[in-house]
Amino acid sequence: MKKIIVLMFMSLFFLFLFPIQGNAAANTSKIFLNGEQLSLPNDVQVTIVNKNVMIPIRVVAENLKFDVDWNQQARQVKIQQNEKVISLTVDQKQAMVADKQVTLNTAPQILNKTLVVPIRFVSEQMGLSVKWNNQEKIVYLTGSNNESSEASGDDSGSDTTSLTHVTDIVFADNQLVVSMDGEQVQPVISTLKNPDRLVVDLPGTVFGDLAQPLDQGFNGKLDVTGYPNVSEVRYSLFKRDPGQVRIVVELNNVKDVQFDQNVIAGKLLIDLNVSGDSVPPVPVTPVIDTGRKVVVIDPGHGGSDPGTISITNKPEKEYVLALGLKVQALLLNEPDIDLVMTRDSDTYPTRSERVKLANELNADVFVSIHGNSATSSPQASGTETFYYQRSSSKDLANIIHERLVKALGFKDRRVKNGNLQVIRETTMPAVLLEIGFLSNAAEEKAMSSEEVQAKAAQAIVDGIKEYLGI
Repeated sequence: MKKIIVLMFMSLFFLFLFPIQGNAAANTSKIFLNGEQLSLPNDVQVTIVNKNVMIPIRVVAENLKFDVDWNQQARQVKIQQNEKVISLTVDQKQAMVADKQVTLNTAPQILNKTLVVPIRFVSEQMGLSVKWNNQEKIVYLTGSNNESSEASGDDSGSDTTSLTHVTDIVFADNQLVVSMDGEQVQPVISTLKNPDRLVVDLPGTVFGDLAQPLDQGFNGKLDVTGYPNVSEVRYSLFKRDPGQVRIVVELNNVKDVQFDQNVIAGKLLIDLNVSGDSVPPVPVTPVIDTGRKVVVIDPGHGGSDPGTISITNKPEKEYVLALGLKVQALLLNEPDIDLVMTRDSDTYPTRSERVKLANELNADVFVSIHGNSATSSPQASGTETFYYQRSSSKDLANIIHERLVKALGFKDRRVKNGNLQVIRETTMPAVLLEIGFLSNAAEEKAMSSEEVQAKAAQAIVDGIKEYLGI
């Protein structure tokens, strides 16, 4: 069979080093093309950036034989095979495939003076299937007309390019979060006894550039230390033709297996923080497009979830609701804003329900209000604000945080990137505010006063209005 002429990019241009987040694999990284190992220079590394496998562009040019055109001034590279052209720009997630704009999971980056690009995106656009062995740090590339299967453990010979790739599996805060590169997967969830366990099947899926380790049989486990009601979370490629990933959550000391599930923006979230006294889902009131901005205010915790307990033995949920209602009163007077509260009384909508509410409303801004605690360090103090990755969320966080610190005079603990569900799973600019420390006697006293709450509420509203340009 005629050997397919394949992939990628260009000789190395010596550019300034740009800082990025990621972990580089050791020099033992390997790339296989149709079962044959490519000869790589000693200094070439397969790199992980934001859980995406990246490959140096020099490998594309020297080994995969695609035509490459580099525009140094525009920091743009064009990759061509026959009539197929891909245009990528350094540090930009927007790419062009022919005349169509697409969005990448991770932008091309410059790392150690080397341009690296997302191997899966480029390869699949050029007709190759891609598999990543995270344990051994090996990339397998296969041409669409290649009859042999790679030595990756998948011997089905089926075309995986049409399947959804599972790219991340995380268990935190009694929540299972599964990230995928598609949104059409309909999970099949069942509960089994002896032992009690939750079984999550994902039809039409295979493992992609999975951040978690896989053994040779495509199995793995998560660390669930610190979760007494969960004994194990394991995952595997349960079926190979067609693909199906299975995740099993094995439980301890439960009367009934209760959970809440949600699929948003390519993420499956299963929340085990469900109890018999949880309230019904927050109803979504349709918002007519009036040209006004939709703002969602989320007083944290509530109902069966008290939050942290203050130094005077008061629950966080009471403080954040009082402050949230003051924010509500101010925003209801804004003619250019439609306000929605996740709760306005002592109820407990789950975090998943709060996220779902904001996303279904297509809100412009989401603000979650909390009080901080450090019981082991009662002198800890200050205001800190969290966002998750999106630059728009960071901008919102900076604006509100600056106003809060100025209004309250608490220590500036700065704006931070935090992996918290209500700001991670929401799709609009979203922030979580830790107003001050309820474990600190002075700050708790101040935060409980009507005067300080009024100042905090005004600062939050002013920050929201500034960000929205109102």
